[in-house]
Amino acid sequence: MRLTFLLLFVFPYLATCQQQQPCAPRDYGYSSFVCVCNATYCDDLPRPVLVPEGQYLLYTSDKAASRFLKTEGFFAGRAEGPSVRGVEYILDPTTTYQSLMGFGGSFTDSAAIIILSLSTPAQDNLLSSYFSPTGLEYNLGRLNMGGCDFSTRTYTYVETEGDVELTTFALQPEDLNYKIPIIKRAQEMSSVPIKLVASPWTAPPWMKTNNDYIGYGQLLPEMYQPWANYFVKFLDSYAAQNVSIWALTAQNEPIDGNVPGFTFNCMGWTAVQQKKWVEENLGPTLAATGYDDVLLMIMDDQRYNLPGWAEKVLNNGTAAQYVDGIAVHWYGDQISAPDRLNQTHHLFPDFFILGTEACEGDTPLEQEVIMGSWERLENYAHDILVDVNHWVTGWIDWNLALNMTGGPNWAGNFVDSPILVSQENDEFYKNPMFYAMGHFSKFVKAGAVRVALTSPDPGSLDSAAFLNPDGTTVIIILNRSEVEELVTVQVPERGTLPLTLGPRSLHTVLFQ
Repeated sequence: MRLTFLLLFVFPYLATCQQQQPCAPRDYGYSSFVCVCNATYCDDLPRPVLVPEGQYLLYTSDKAASRFLKTEGFFAGRAEGPSVRGVEYILDPTTTYQSLMGFGGSFTDSAAIIILSLSTPAQDNLLSSYFSPTGLEYNLGRLNMGGCDFSTRTYTYVETEGDVELTTFALQPEDLNYKIPIIKRAQEMSSVPIKLVASPWTAPPWMKTNNDYIGYGQLLPEMYQPWANYFVKFLDSYAAQNVSIWALTAQNEPIDGNVPGFTFNCMGWTAVQQKKWVEENLGPTLAATGYDDVLLMIMDDQRYNLPGWAEKVLNNGTAAQYVDGIAVHWYGDQISAPDRLNQTHHLFPDFFILGTEACEGDTPLEQEVIMGSWERLENYAHDILVDVNHWVTGWIDWNLALNMTGGPNWAGNFVDSPILVSQENDEFYKNPMFYAMGHFSKFVKAGAVRVALTSPDPGSLDSAAFLNPDGTTVIIILNRSEVEELVTVQVPERGTLPLTLGPRSLHTVLFQ
């Protein structure tokens, strides 16, 4: 029986790379490498052509050499007896969990400005890398409603003090000249509608207790209805530009505006205040103006606020009838147990949970930009796998692209991005984080259902499995260890799926 097990790993793959355009690697002296793109060349990821039943496709990215390396393998008969070593999984497609909404990134002011700093062919290559059938095929996007820290200035859409009727409401150059054109080009490249989530960072200062864009300040109670009307004006204005908004969050990180001295755009809410505003102002206003089909998410902040925030907003009263989901950010995930997500789901199973923001390099102890950091790929992949295993329905990254210093950012709050742009060289660089996102977004389609994938001892491996609407199965496994891992997955009606997972590697398996 030992020989049978070993043979599963001797000839597992037909190891020929199938990518039309491979990565053009460049090493900047960190733990791994970036892939270089320009106006005439960029690596891509064509849609997989399914192999016959009894075979599988395997896509691998690793610290040492590979990005989306495609190989093919064969299922084997179920191995009997104890294995020499390795991790054994059992796939149970009859045990199902949440449906997935998808994956994406954010059309911030800064991202749009930086993308448009490239030549037009390089812009096309960058947008294609995210949205086209030969790219990651993102289907979700988030945008800032008014200015945020990833803008080049502070602004809102009504800067005229006292204009409670919002007669001077107007989209800004950041919308009209940058974000909207980029969104439209992305949509033209995509084979599916890109579902857009819009989030406000702050109301106009004159609507707030501190009369400022930043710092400790909340919405004045007498401005609750004008602020709800502001949302409708935003939706109307984007619709006039032929851009539909799929969902809103009530406020980006409402805790921030309750922090004295907070350094970029914010507005503070408690959960009780958000509940009152949603049930008395925002919810009824959206319904009365024909926008009751636009989804509404509460919180849009760190998961350590759960389940308490959801309990305060969704219990007792009418706010819940206007709310569809709960938005969470990844900052603080290392200090808050993911079981908070489980608790929230079990308390409120009819409300989805969606990850709406994540980035690396965001704390004072971190280097903002690291070209080629493999650890940051691992952090992304690990967080996504933990989230989806705790009822999260999708994951939206932060800026689609930034410059080489992690900006522009008017507040100096520079961070990393999956794509970094050199305007001077008319090049852009795909960080390992880009490939982390692709291992999910390319293969786990909207409407996919997470299914049970269990192991008595997974060791250092993270994993999840999904059943796509077309009947294909996706298994994603992350190996963060420094050693090779031998893995078998027992698949009903297929047999044993044998995998050799190299050290520091991320893998997506696809089969029918």
